Amino acid sequence: MYSMTGYGKGEYRENGVELTVEVRSVNNRYLDIAVKCPRAFLSEEESIRSLVRDSLSRGHIDVFVNFTDGREQEKSLFLDKNIARSYYAVKEELVKEFRLTDDATASFFMRLPDVVRPIEAGGADETLKTALKIALKSALEAHASMRRAEGERLKTDLVSHMRAIERLKNEIAQRAPFVAEEYRKKLSERILEYLGGKVDETRILTEAALFADKCSIDEELTRLTSHIAEFYNICKSERVGRKLDFLIQEFNRECNTVCSKSNDGKITACALEMKNEIEKVREQVQNLE
Repeated sequence: MYSMTGYGKGEYRENGVELTVEVRSVNNRYLDIAVKCPRAFLSEEESIRSLVRDSLSRGHIDVFVNFTDGREQEKSLFLDKNIARSYYAVKEELVKEFRLTDDATASFFMRLPDVVRPIEAGGADETLKTALKIALKSALEAHASMRRAEGERLKTDLVSHMRAIERLKNEIAQRAPFVAEEYRKKLSERILEYLGGKVDETRILTEAALFADKCSIDEELTRLTSHIAEFYNICKSERVGRKLDFLIQEFNRECNTVCSKSNDGKITACALEMKNEIEKVREQVQNLE
């Protein structure tokens, strides 16, 4: 079982190349990947997304890539002649307008902004691509380890709430058979009170039978038992978020039906407490992948 929230960091440091990848994730209904990397790695963005998709199925994922390249490389400079001509034209106008001394030199022009600038390298070479892949895999492994540990903590909490739900379901099951009998007794007492001792036992039994059928929650209890077993079965898997999210909706449906049909204070109280536990499970399930 994995949480959707996690953090992982991977590093590569060899032959003058220092590259760091950080992976952070938070809850999200679908898989949403955001990659933030230097321009040199723009062509590798889809490869980054592909590796992330192999590791995660849900959540908002941020991937941060930073690097420094300390390798000795031949660097070229670019002379922007158009900018240099513009500076020269302005200089000539200043000299003429204000009768200034012309002290412009080549070194003076080279110091002006954008006249001479380094030629930007193209995309990442094979060394940088290899470094990226190694650091990203390391970050994803660390990220998965943290999510697994958090997932196990969530599992412990979910199981504790499910045990409470199971206990409440058992209390309702024990109470349910007595509801119809208590209704029959109350009905008899009321008829005796109003009719002065003349009781039609057949009519009472008929009314009690109709009440028992109307208030029967046997099917709901059977389905709740099945849902509880399915919950424990799903928890044995790794990616459980979507399945549990659907299952909790079914729990809510059965619990609502029990509340509406029970017509008994004790059963209603247990069902309302069960709804509270179900809601706690639902909130935690939103954190699971």
